[in-house]
Amino acid sequence: MQDLQHLTHDAVSTLMLSPEEEEVRRVMTICNACRYCEGYCAVFPAMTRLLEFSKADIHYLANVCHNCGACLHSCQYAPPHEFGVNVPQAMAAVRPKTYAEFAWPRALGRLYERAGLTMTLATAGGLALFLVLVLIVNQGSWLHAPLAGNFYAIFPHNMLVVMFGIVFLYAIVALGIGVTSFWRMVSPAVVPHQTMAIAGLQATGNVVTLKYLDGGHGLGCNDEDDRFTLRRRVFHHFTFYGFVCCFIATSLGTIYHYFLNDPAPYPFFSAPVLFGTVGGIGLLVGPVGLLWLNQHRNPQHLVKAQQPMDLGFIALLLLVSLTGLALLVWRDTGAMGLLLALHLGTVMAFFLTMPYGKFAHG
Repeated sequence: MQDLQHLTHDAVSTLMLSPEEEEVRRVMTICNACRYCEGYCAVFPAMTRLLEFSKADIHYLANVCHNCGACLHSCQYAPPHEFGVNVPQAMAAVRPKTYAEFAWPRALGRLYERAGLTMTLATAGGLALFLVLVLIVNQGSWLHAPLAGNFYAIFPHNMLVVMFGIVFLYAIVALGIGVTSFWRMVSPAVVPHQTMAIAGLQATGNVVTLKYLDGGHGLGCNDEDDRFTLRRRVFHHFTFYGFVCCFIATSLGTIYHYFLNDPAPYPFFSAPVLFGTVGGIGLLVGPVGLLWLNQHRNPQHLVKAQQPMDLGFIALLLLVSLTGLALLVWRDTGAMGLLLALHLGTVMAFFLTMPYGKFAHG
């Protein structure tokens, strides 16, 4: 009876597929028969474990795809063949719908899907403007006497804790609800827990090293033409580890403040500032490179409807890094308060929009 219910669920899911999801199902059915690209990335070994492709399984496969393009340029059934197999483009068309489908609240996911760039810039601008107005009310002007980098003289520590605590908690709850609803829809695992644990460690290693941005053969992705390049992998590493360094800097600042009784500001060669500087540079180099690659990708890899989401995420990362580095350089001047308001506004916007865009890809 349980098997019958599962099959019925898959049948219903298949009937409810959108045109984009139906295209992934069609393409994966062909790929499952061919399997020429089996070692290229995680999509293909995951695909071979399925005989039918339900809605949730299609969304899962779409998020396993890194859009590197290697399979497209190696496929004997790619356009202009009558089968027209284009795995990167088919997956790219479904990925944004995954973010919207499992977003919470769903209305925000739909809005981000349609206008990701506008939503991120409007959120960052609105929050930054609010903080600038608070600064002007408290200080009487957006300029002030130099405060030796003392952020808390502008915005009290407890105020920042409450503001960012609420925003961070919201992001965690929204992501958690989305992941939970997605997990319930995916076909259940039929392997022992020990095997799942080993697979989890292997998957973590693949994520940390960005293994599947090597094109499956170590030569890299196909970008603007058929040539292989590791540029996407390098720029993703800058972005990923830049974010990690910034997170470490914030965590160290928290430890210094609460456990070592050493509140900010910290000297440049302190651990929090060094990690923050390295992270800011990574979040500058990585997104600039990804933005350049986004504008020079092979058109066969892309879906125009996904561009606002991609550009919104990259633009917000750039704003976070630019305002953070500017704040570091001019923190001992009278413009520190203005730069701090701009930086905090963009960081809060990043966490508020995090559950609805590319970050959910993780």
